[in-house]
Amino acid sequence: MSVKYAGAPMLASMTAPSIPTRLAAGGRRRTEQRVLVAEVLAAAKRALSAQELYERIRATHPTIGRATVYRALEQQVEDGMASRFEREGHVSAYIACDAEHHHHLVCTNCQRVDDVAEDVVAPMLAAVGRRHDFAVDHAALDFYGLCARCRSRRR
Repeated sequence: MSVKYAGAPMLASMTAPSIPTRLAAGGRRRTEQRVLVAEVLAAAKRALSAQELYERIRATHPTIGRATVYRALEQQVEDGMASRFEREGHVSAYIACDAEHHHHLVCTNCQRVDDVAEDVVAPMLAAVGRRHDFAVDHAALDFYGLCARCRSRRR
């Protein structure tokens, strides 16, 4: 299935060919709607609420149901294909994720999400392990603040 959004081919860190494969790997049936939700989220390149994602998809696929989008998003979070962030007002926002584990920088203004490399976080995790005599086997860290672009606009 090749989906286009706003007339442009979808490009994202989670490539279109990997989406059906990753859906199947999670034990999910590969439906047109699940692939569509994953592709539009991957193309967004920023965190979107379920409602924002629904509105984007509905613009080109008016028959898709809101509940379908919400369910597909939750399944992607469960399967590691997406991450959920909390916005102000306890609103969840979602971003597509690569299969490799990573950490995030989330701009609270523009909702841009960037990855933090594991080698940046590894020294901190090692220090936590030493200080607390704790064997860390995995971690999920999200840093919230303003990206350079949003900071420069506020000056």
